[in-house]
Amino acid sequence: MAKLYFSFSTMNAGKSTILLQASHNYKERGMTTMLLTAALDERYGKGRIGSRIGLGAEAIVFHEETNIADLVLNLHQQGKIDCVLVDEAQFLTDDQVWQLTIIVDEMEIPVMCYGLRTDFQGNLFPGSARLLAIADNLREIRTICHCGSKATMVIRQDDDGRVIKDGAQVEIGGNEKYISLCRKHWRKAIG
Repeated sequence: MAKLYFSFSTMNAGKSTILLQASHNYKERGMTTMLLTAALDERYGKGRIGSRIGLGAEAIVFHEETNIADLVLNLHQQGKIDCVLVDEAQFLTDDQVWQLTIIVDEMEIPVMCYGLRTDFQGNLFPGSARLLAIADNLREIRTICHCGSKATMVIRQDDDGRVIKDGAQVEIGGNEKYISLCRKHWRKAIG
């Protein structure tokens, strides 16, 4: 029975690395995966999933208006898809998360989503909120704060390392812009 999985964490926990490893495992067994990534994130190139440790793979880009269920159905009719893997799942719309349930429930294809749970202000991303509500399996991927505690929050900083408290929910960046912290140190950082 296919399921909808959501693996979530803060920045720099290895979500994309785990996604790429899962895809490799399927392919190693002669199966076909479909990799999707958000159009918003082009840090590793357009239509490319990349990890901080140097792993990468080509992916199909989704936009806000992309009907993911239709996309998967069309490609599945051309050749069997054994698993759909979604990177940057926090950028999915509410409707797109429901479309993933069609892939799971009606096409019987497992869907594995990887993304951030919260933004730099401690708010849930829309895609993450819906996935937390309806996914069949939830998994937290852990990383650590500088103090050694589990990091559950993230701060955004400017070019001079000052904490940014306001702004748009989405601003693409990596280690140069975001730092994962435990809640205690996040609260201290945002003052």
